[in-house]
Amino acid sequence: MEPNPKNIFTIKVEDGKPGKDGRPSVGPVFRSSLAKDGFPPLEPDMHTSWDVFRTAAGKYPNNRMLGWRPFKDGVPGPYLWKSYKEVYDEVLRAGSALHRSWELKPGSRVGIYGTNCPQWIVAMQPDLCPTLRYFGISWRIGAGAVDYIIDHAEIDVVFIQDKKIKEILSPNCKSAKRLKALVTFTSATSEQIREADQIGMKMYSWNDFLKLGKDNPAQPCPPKADDTCTIMYTSGTSGQPKGVLSHESHAMYVKGVDLFMDQFDDKDLNALRDDLMELKPTLLVGVPRVYERIHEGGILKAIAELRPLRRVIFNALYNRKLASMKAGHSHKTASPFADMLAFRKVKARLGGRLRLLISGGAPLSNEIEEFLRVTSCAYFIQGYGLTETLGPSTVCYPDDMALVGTVGVAATYTEIRLEEVPEMGYDPLGNPSRGEICIRGKTVFTGYYKNPELTSEAIVDGWFHTGDIGEMTPDGILKVIDRKKNIFKLSQGEYVAVEYLEKVYGFPPLVEDIWVYGDSFRSNLVAVVNPHEENTMKWAESNGYKGSFDEICKLEGLKEYILKELTAVAQKNKLRGFEFIKGVALDPKPFDIERDLVTATMKKRRNNMLKYYQPEIDKLYKRLEDQKNAAKAR
Repeated sequence: MEPNPKNIFTIKVEDGKPGKDGRPSVGPVFRSSLAKDGFPPLEPDMHTSWDVFRTAAGKYPNNRMLGWRPFKDGVPGPYLWKSYKEVYDEVLRAGSALHRSWELKPGSRVGIYGTNCPQWIVAMQPDLCPTLRYFGISWRIGAGAVDYIIDHAEIDVVFIQDKKIKEILSPNCKSAKRLKALVTFTSATSEQIREADQIGMKMYSWNDFLKLGKDNPAQPCPPKADDTCTIMYTSGTSGQPKGVLSHESHAMYVKGVDLFMDQFDDKDLNALRDDLMELKPTLLVGVPRVYERIHEGGILKAIAELRPLRRVIFNALYNRKLASMKAGHSHKTASPFADMLAFRKVKARLGGRLRLLISGGAPLSNEIEEFLRVTSCAYFIQGYGLTETLGPSTVCYPDDMALVGTVGVAATYTEIRLEEVPEMGYDPLGNPSRGEICIRGKTVFTGYYKNPELTSEAIVDGWFHTGDIGEMTPDGILKVIDRKKNIFKLSQGEYVAVEYLEKVYGFPPLVEDIWVYGDSFRSNLVAVVNPHEENTMKWAESNGYKGSFDEICKLEGLKEYILKELTAVAQKNKLRGFEFIKGVALDPKPFDIERDLVTATMKKRRNNMLKYYQPEIDKLYKRLEDQKNAAKAR
């Protein structure tokens, strides 16, 4: 098959316009080719997410719907499932219980605080009580942030994960006294119930809340006739578990697909491998860190253990199939011989039945995306979207290698354009076309709660301004390259796009996370690195070092090694000289909310990070200055 030189994925519905009367320039407006005649009508009787769920429960009542794996004392139990009918009945019982229990008036607010689990899905179903309003509360935040959310949103009832109860009962959560009730996802201790009662709110276990006369606990189910299964590993960084509720899950409901939920942050690679081998998914949805762990800890490790001749053969087959795919062949036809000889083993490590892998939530490196497209024997796509756009606003198409490293093209119900950001030098009418990504369409939100100023700033003339910087090809393919405002100037006048650099520098195996710093008084960049614990301990063992992870992170040898790795990455990616990192400090503790270093969605609070790490930053720059002076003295 020859590659199609003409993009059939998008249409241009408006031309770009130069800036005028103080208004910025804007690029052309692109829409999906599926909406060339306007946004298509919705399916009959499918106007809300509740319609999707209700219809699926009617069509596939006995299909497995929600799967999970309970843990007791850290030990995983059997895989359990509930059918569509069981979940539907539970939603109706929960809605009835919520409606009758606490005299909630229309418009009352309900919060949901915890990680992925079946109770999360039941609690968040929009028809649980249609006159109420629901707020997702990020499971990562502590008592202070929860206190603000409960007060700001005027929440009356909270559904809560057991291990988060202490945050609500904390003295720092002063707004807890306004709550009428807490409903735990499983159960609470007698002491917690007593503490809640003293504050003036009732606490219920899940089963008590449902007022069930007799429970029918879920039992392990055999695979259903059409034999499809989806695993969703999510980061859990937002109020709702990304990729599970309003976004991908409702698309799965339409076809009656199984959804197995898990919280990847709490799992190690062995547990992830167990799930893949036991459930044998046909679809895997994950954040980039999931695929990085599969790539680094699973596949590359297995390749490294091959005998030298087998590694040579594997690499030769990889390069042959990659070249064939770039020439326009599908992953199925590019090299059946390579699939049979080498890549079927990679497929087996992913459960053996995968047809599609989806990555979202953050950028994935080109190298990993390309590798999985070639070796997984499955389709692989990325997408881009925000909470404000109800999930995916752009999506890639399978088997088009021109889309590697991009987030694809406009989704069916959205329009995309770029807007000029003159202070950063981004021009949507330039070559390449670059600017702030703006989205318009059926899925864009109406505004921020109780914040009209921010709403009017974000939505201008019907266009939602994302704050992300994109690069767009002439045929509407989008790549996210930067974040607006996360830019600074060095003393020599060079501008640095820091989020782009952090993406590039985050690739070495020993780097778990990185914060890059520079300012207009300095000519060099420095960084604080969170080392990857498992890979760091392997490095220490291979180099003869012993001690705890914290002790290893204090070694000058480790700092020097990581700095060399960062330099190698900069050279490989052809960064400019001023973009090279010249000094690093190591922090074994991840950037966290407790120290106010990141937001609830894990975005870096750069001013707070500077205040926290100022002593280390000063030491790094002093060392660089001393090295410079010593070189002059020679």
